[in-house]
This record gives sequence, structure tokens and C-alpha cells, in this order.
Amino acid sequence: MYNLDPFDTRILSVGTALPGARVDNSKLARKFGMDALWEQWVDAFIGTRFRHLAVDVETGEQTATLADLAERAGRRALEAADVAPHEIDLVVMGTSTPDQLMPATVNVVADRLGINDVSSYQLQSGCSGAVQALDVARQLLLTGRHRTALVLGGDVVARFYDMTADLRSLPPEQLVNYVLFGDGAGAVVLTTEPAPGAASLRAVRTRLVGLGMEPGALLEWRGPVDRDTGRPPAAEDYKAIERHVPAMAARMLAEMLEETGWRPTDVDHLLPPQLSGRMTERIVSHLGLTTAAEVSCVDETGNNGNALVFFQLERALGKLGPGERAIGIAIESSKWIKSGFALERE
Repeated sequence: MYNLDPFDTRILSVGTALPGARVDNSKLARKFGMDALWEQWVDAFIGTRFRHLAVDVETGEQTATLADLAERAGRRALEAADVAPHEIDLVVMGTSTPDQLMPATVNVVADRLGINDVSSYQLQSGCSGAVQALDVARQLLLTGRHRTALVLGGDVVARFYDMTADLRSLPPEQLVNYVLFGDGAGAVVLTTEPAPGAASLRAVRTRLVGLGMEPGALLEWRGPVDRDTGRPPAAEDYKAIERHVPAMAARMLAEMLEETGWRPTDVDHLLPPQLSGRMTERIVSHLGLTTAAEVSCVDETGNNGNALVFFQLERALGKLGPGERAIGIAIESSKWIKSGFALERE
């Protein structure tokens, strides 16, 4: 058992990875034969300008797997933390799009990074999966049985899309996915070892709150038996998300403030949910943390699911000064999970 410090778990580093060149709305419009009005609609109602895709828009060929991206992000995080693979004794990953059902993508990534003889876990979840992975890793570290963890998160959603589809014929719940989402992966190195000046993970919380609620997002996984059901591979109830996510985010913010004992004015940086550019604006306004600096990236990266929190963390850690505090919030809309975390620079 290891001796634990009152400041508990610390983030030593963050690594991220994006596939290919960024794809703007004009390129999507040209590819799918959409007109200028469609581009204006994306700008006005979605607010996401760019995304990176692990599928070539022109050929429809997959150019990167989730394991490829997570390996790249994990390697960057290890190098930035100056931590060798043999020093990692716990690996946790959150994703909604594993490359295969088996072997688990987390174990493929660990193998590529040279990590072995460790505890490993893969969590199946939407956008809150990254926070759930942080939560699981932190709780296991605090048992004293582990010292240093690699926490991974990411998604490759583009492989579920038909690049030959006529978007003009798609219903809104399918059409919106082509502009909302991007692909990517991220990683952090967590430790209970002393690390002066590091950002401490002061609190993490995840809560399933979807009792009796219809799913807000669907992502199918099919085999030969059910591949011809006619169900779309991916669908998003954007209206339900608009209704529920701001209120869920506000409740999670209140819970994080209560758990940490911080006042709203104590929060220096806010990492809000990142469904889209416009939704982020609505949520930030609803939360009312007027003294906190917003840390967002979705307009540049697209909504890349379980990678987003890591891209936000990468930006936040570059801004978080000594003694400053940050709160991050992520909402999973498939069956409604609210999650949050609190950071403080020692």
C-alpha cells in the first residue's frame, strides 16, 4: 500500500491526438451536395466550424482506428509526464466506439505502449465516459493499491456514417450527426506521488439520472443477424438534448461546488459540456459563472465524444495558475449521465 497525500490524485500530463486534416463545413457541403443555405444553417444553429475525421471524406476509407489515436495520445502523455510504461500500474479507458467488442481497445493500446501486468478497465459510455474513467482511476488510486494510472478516452464515430448518403433525404436526427461529430483521443497520467505545482483532481462525480427518460442518442452495433433491421447506425435527439443538458449541467455544477466547498467566485476556469458551439454558448450562459474563464474547443475539433474532456484539460492546464481552480462538466445523453470534476493547482 502506498502513502497518500491529502491533496490526493494529481494530473502529471495530458496528451491528445486528432486524425488527418481538419474538415470544414464547406468541404462537407461539397462532398454531400449541400448548398450554401445548409452551410449557413450549420453556422447559425450548430456553431461547429471544423472537425477531424478518421475516415477519408472523398474515398470513405478509414484512415485511423481508435487504438491508433489512443496510442498516440497515451504516448504523448507518458512522454510529457516523464513516466515509463513500466511505472504505470493501472489503465482505464472510456469510449462509446471501441474498435472491436473483443479484444478491448484499452488492452490493445496498453500492449502497443509496452504496458503489462497491470489492472485495466474499459468503460462503455458516451461523452461522460472520460469523466467516468477519471472517477474509476481516482477511486482505485485512493485505495493505495496503485500509484500511477494512464486514463484514456476517445471515439471514432465517422466509421458509422455512410459517406455516399444523400443528406438531403435524411431525417434531422441523422443529418445532424454529420456536422456535430469528429474523431479523436486523449490521455492523462494520474498519480498519488508528490508533484509540486501539479493540478490536483480534488473531486470527481458521475450520476446516472435517466430513469424513465427516452435515450437522447443512439449508436448501433450490429452483426450478421440484425444488420438489415433498417435502424440507422447513429441518431441524435437534438431537441431533447437542448431541453435537458443545460439543466443537468447546472445541477452538476451545484453538486461540485457543494462537494468542494467552493463559492461560484472561487472558480477561475469552466470546462463546459461540448456538444456543439451553439449549445456550449447556451449552457455557459445558463450556468452563470460570470467570473470563470471558459475553456472550450468543440468549434475546432467537433464533438469527438470521450476525447473532448482531454482536449479541454490540455488547454486548461496551460492556463491554470498557482492556487487557481477549475470545474469541468460533461453530460452523456444516450441514457442521461451527468458528470463533473474539480481541479486545483497546488
